[in-house]
Amino acid sequence: MEKLYLVPTPIGNLEDMTLRAIRVLKEADVILAEDTRTSGKLLRHFEISTPMQSHHMHNEHKTADALVKRIQAGERIALISDAGTPAISDPGFLLTRTCVENGVEVESLPGATAFVPALVNSGLPNDKFVFEGFLPVKKGRQTRLKFLAEEARTMVFYESPHKLLKTLGNFVEYFGGDRSVSVSRELTKLYEETIRGTAEEILKHYTEKPPKGEIVIVVGGKK
Repeated sequence: MEKLYLVPTPIGNLEDMTLRAIRVLKEADVILAEDTRTSGKLLRHFEISTPMQSHHMHNEHKTADALVKRIQAGERIALISDAGTPAISDPGFLLTRTCVENGVEVESLPGATAFVPALVNSGLPNDKFVFEGFLPVKKGRQTRLKFLAEEARTMVFYESPHKLLKTLGNFVEYFGGDRSVSVSRELTKLYEETIRGTAEEILKHYTEKPPKGEIVIVVGGKK
């Protein structure tokens, strides 16, 4: 059957790769990878010899139509990102949408994604939440923060280590220094940690101890 496979990859710990993901990648005719060098290490570890093709945010809008035609012609194509689930703050949405618009089935395998463990272990309500991903860097940032200041659900953000202090400062300014915050970094890796407290406490902590690694921030909603 004509189908695109979206295959999650580990966010750190290689033991989180599923048997099904390995099988699908081995059976595919080609693997679309965000960074072929990064993905090459993963594929070699699991002895996957399927050819790779670069597919990232700078070329995905140009190649989606051609890739759909290849699937329709019978080619088995799997999409992976550098880490986690494709299309979650990573390339994948445009190709998925193009497949759907052209009647091509999309099968998304379950697997690793950073925000789920960060949300669950935050200690904040997770029955209802909103995933924000990365905040706008410049244009629209203040507008988004003002809007989110009234959000009653738990909020989840992605952030890079060199922008964490700026973002935490924004949370103090727009949400209030007493807003509950949980910061998880290096999830599933050797130095995984989660720091919980108020926005002011977390800002002070990371001002004194500059962070490293990929970061997920979970913020309590407005009470």
